[in-house]
Amino acid sequence: MINQIVTMSEDGGKTFKTIIPYRGVHPDHHAFWINPNDPNFIIDGNDGGIGITRDRGKTWMFDEKLPVGQFYHINVDNQMPYNVMGGMQDNGSWRGPAYTWIDGGIRNFYWESLYGGDGFDVMPDPEENDWVYTMSQEGNVVRTNVTTGEVWGIKPPQLDKKTRLRFNWNSAIAQDPFNKKTIYFGSQFVHKSTNKGVSWETISTDLTNNDSAQIDQSKNGGISVDITGAENHCTILCIEPSSVQKDILWVGTDDGNVQLTKDGGKTWINVSTNIKGIAKGIWIPQIRASKHNAAEAFVVMNDYRRGDFKPYIFRTTDFGKTWTRLVDEKKVTGYALCVIQDPVEANLIFVGTEQGLWMSFDNGISFQQFKNGYPSVSTYDLAIQEREADLCIATFGRSLWVLDDIRPLRKLAAAKGSVENALTVFNAPTGIQASFKNTPGYQWSTWGVWDAENRKAGLPISYYVKDFPKKEKKENDTAEKDDKKEETKKVVDDSVIVKIYDETNALIRTLKWKADSGFNRRVWNMDEKGYRQIGAAKPKDNAPEPSGIKVFPGNYKIVIALGKEKDSTIVTVKDDPRFEDRTTVKQLQKILQIRLRKSADKLNDAMDKLTDAEDVITKVNALIKGEKGNDVDSITKQTKSIEREIKSIREFIKGKEQEKQGYGQVPQTTVINVYNEAQQYIRNKNVIPSVQEEKLVAYAEEYVQQALDKINLFLDSSWSSYKRFVESQPLKLFKK
Repeated sequence: MINQIVTMSEDGGKTFKTIIPYRGVHPDHHAFWINPNDPNFIIDGNDGGIGITRDRGKTWMFDEKLPVGQFYHINVDNQMPYNVMGGMQDNGSWRGPAYTWIDGGIRNFYWESLYGGDGFDVMPDPEENDWVYTMSQEGNVVRTNVTTGEVWGIKPPQLDKKTRLRFNWNSAIAQDPFNKKTIYFGSQFVHKSTNKGVSWETISTDLTNNDSAQIDQSKNGGISVDITGAENHCTILCIEPSSVQKDILWVGTDDGNVQLTKDGGKTWINVSTNIKGIAKGIWIPQIRASKHNAAEAFVVMNDYRRGDFKPYIFRTTDFGKTWTRLVDEKKVTGYALCVIQDPVEANLIFVGTEQGLWMSFDNGISFQQFKNGYPSVSTYDLAIQEREADLCIATFGRSLWVLDDIRPLRKLAAAKGSVENALTVFNAPTGIQASFKNTPGYQWSTWGVWDAENRKAGLPISYYVKDFPKKEKKENDTAEKDDKKEETKKVVDDSVIVKIYDETNALIRTLKWKADSGFNRRVWNMDEKGYRQIGAAKPKDNAPEPSGIKVFPGNYKIVIALGKEKDSTIVTVKDDPRFEDRTTVKQLQKILQIRLRKSADKLNDAMDKLTDAEDVITKVNALIKGEKGNDVDSITKQTKSIEREIKSIREFIKGKEQEKQGYGQVPQTTVINVYNEAQQYIRNKNVIPSVQEEKLVAYAEEYVQQALDKINLFLDSSWSSYKRFVESQPLKLFKK
């Protein structure tokens, strides 16, 4: 038996015992599954997710790995990193990071529960980051301080005792774009507060049809009256102020009205009668005022509650005098739930339906479904974080999603969806050289919680490939090996070459990225070209360029080439905003690192000569292998002596080889260890290098010089003598 507790009978219903109390897992239960092969294994589906028992209900576990929230709304603030927020069906209101400057993914416990009940709209206070407006069912709206937990109840009161205020289950709230202290709230009236909800005035008449039959709740329920607030009708569902022109407000109701005021609520016009082809009393869950044109607005309508599952979104460009239908069942699939027009590029429009997310690049003439890993899920609400150009999405069933950086879509929409060039590079977001914290809580044990993908630390570069160039490649024809005939084949060049220039137009980085047709996004780590680390093997031809130190804040030019096609963009790199200006620190650190690098370059060049000598020794050993005689014995003896000298020099530079069994190494003072210690002390803290770092660099230089002296002595004496000795033998190994 399932209600808000779960009971079980094992004797045909004669007796029952409680197996899930009111608290433990969510108390609104909807489904049960009992393993047919193991009745001790039971799964409970409820409003909060699923509960699992493996001991026939004695103990239960809530599964935290499933991102299945049913969000009604989504909103964003302007912090950095910014937060997304919204309310869930019977799971309260929540706020969490869109991305973090913390190692690892976005964990469950990064999210803050703001308010209980059924969660609906959550709206940040644009003046005070610690405060948000949150709402539960039937218009219960509060102002919450996320730092202290302080809560203000700010629901508009019923001052006229003759008129009962009717608040929808999912009431309307809005922020005035021109006054950050002014908010609006909806019952059947529009209420306005100019002091963040401390007090209210009513600025409209009843904007609904006020149908007495539809608002009569006296006969709700069966045996007894059942009133939860979800039954309220003839209520306001949405309030939308214009951000283009002050005092323009649009209002939508649950009984088919679209109301407009252009004078801050003094007068209202019902413009829904001008919308043709819709049923009377249709639900109006959302209105969006254009950010490009004061007279333009988009109205979302749906009537699936009465069996009509067609999508309805209408647009006006003349304050509601005339309307055109933006979407129908030929353009999208599923009834319409939300719409948003991009604030930068008017041609770019997003639509959410019961069956997914759709986008238009041509101002609504045509739409295409966006997938790319996004499911065909009920898409309830959309918001754009304007500073970072992110599309944030609320779904009813698959929680919240963030589509990072829609600037490429804007450029595509500016050309109404057409791409002319074989290669197009898009404007990029600002790169932030953020300092990342260590993961709080569990560092390794993430399998028991939801661990969402975090934004990558570098600067994302987006580009579009329309056509891959083909180049000729000559290959031996395998059918005619004897003749070694060569034939020319056309092969696709599917890589791009990326060159990065600083403000002086100096080339600081060259990268090679694999590319696919269509949209591509890769990350530049905001680093310049690195150098060969001390003691590293000589790089092979065409080896990738090593990564170097982080670039200084400033502007950089990104040039991407695909065959003969090129395109470019300018990107901006900024330091972590949480710190003071660290440019001087980085400059002085770089000067000391360049000084240190000169020693590494000298030692690497010298060690390459040792490697060349070892290559010769390998050839000598190969030539005398299996040979006998006094000459061979002499060469072998001299060769082993040379090998011992080289080994001794390398051990001075790198250290002696140690047993690999076990954990760790016996500490050794080597040239490389001394060098790396100096390098680490320069890099590992954001302070100007001191006398301490200067001394460490000097020590490294001394050790490097000792190594150079050993190598030069070896080359000038032992190695020269060895070459002369071997060349005096019948074996001719050395080129003069």
